[in-house]
Amino acid sequence: MARLLKIVSASELAGVRRSPVDAPTLAAAASIVDDVRTGGGAALRAFAERFGDVEAGGALVIERDELDRALASLDAASRSVLERAAGRIRVFAEAQRASVRDVEVPVPGGVGGQSVAPVERAGCYAPGGRYPLPSSVLMTAVTARAAGVEDVTVASPRAGVVTLAAAAVAGADRVLCAGGAQAIAAMAHGVDGVLGACDVIVGPGNRWVTAAKQLVAGFVRIDMLAGPSELVVLADGGADAGTVAADLLAQAEHDDDASAVLVTTDAGLADAVERELRAQLASLPTRATAERALGNGFCVLVRDLNEGVDVCDRLAPEHLELLVENADALRPRLRHYGGLFVGSAAAEVLGDYGIGPNHTLPTGGTARSSGGLSVFDFLRVRTWLRVDDAAGARGAIEDAAALACLEGLEGHARSALRRL
Repeated sequence: MARLLKIVSASELAGVRRSPVDAPTLAAAASIVDDVRTGGGAALRAFAERFGDVEAGGALVIERDELDRALASLDAASRSVLERAAGRIRVFAEAQRASVRDVEVPVPGGVGGQSVAPVERAGCYAPGGRYPLPSSVLMTAVTARAAGVEDVTVASPRAGVVTLAAAAVAGADRVLCAGGAQAIAAMAHGVDGVLGACDVIVGPGNRWVTAAKQLVAGFVRIDMLAGPSELVVLADGGADAGTVAADLLAQAEHDDDASAVLVTTDAGLADAVERELRAQLASLPTRATAERALGNGFCVLVRDLNEGVDVCDRLAPEHLELLVENADALRPRLRHYGGLFVGSAAAEVLGDYGIGPNHTLPTGGTARSSGGLSVFDFLRVRTWLRVDDAAGARGAIEDAAALACLEGLEGHARSALRRL
């Protein structure tokens, strides 16, 4: 019987990194984005109805008063869960916001500085396909509000009551009832009479969402290109095989393209996890999806934790769990990951559902160059300069003129020297 998680060696990992967007999807998404940009509301509605984002003739935008009604209609227990999760996300995001501040620095003849301010309009995407994700509504919109964004749009296809209620709890102004590339295009370019253009677009999504974000990046700011979800578990012989298997399956049930990887120093644990995967799959309602996704993953047997750390850094996964003895001591040695979960109690799913840090994280190895969604994605750091004493700045002014001459830009030199 073939293993659910094939065994590979550390030396076989060179080709593991996956692109978040394939060329055919990018080309098809480009056509949709362009059609919405040029065709406006009629094109947006045509795509939204064609792909089942909204019922024929249904409202494309649900405003704040209806979001509040959805929240009021929710049962008390569900409302309380949304509010508690939002509160934890908000506390973490507000602490991030407090960590960056305006600065003034003395410069020759005056003062230079930076001011930190939020963008005005944010678009927050929340998947709504097979499994609507109100957790993504909270993660994105709560964080935008904590950053100080004035106007927040949530986009989600087939938005149900819980999604609308989550948008109300998060403080969103409206919900755009569209998904995929058409939603990203609408938020990036705006649609007359429907929605204004956003300054930043954030949030996880499928390959169509990711492709569209890649296409509009530069025209608007995006958080990252977050492709199929990933989990790497680094475990030693002391890890509980059932827990490792449960965590791998929680990741695998996302969708067919998800990836679940075990890196372990213990061949016995690898075999025990394989047995647990089969046993737990038998009663898992999402078995078909999870089993297919496990085919994207693998198990890496490493000589020791030193090699395990190296493998994890090479993979640079979206989520990385440390199920090893003295996990906290190992933590500083890991360099590349989207979110790190330290110790057996720190389940990755706690990150998914609002224990504090954001669950929108870089995938496909991009954790080597970027981090997860945070208030910083909604902030602009702008610099300024005031020179009160040109004489006191003489040295800097003369240097500016000299550098301009080195570059052959005489007009620059003259502009600087006029200050003297």
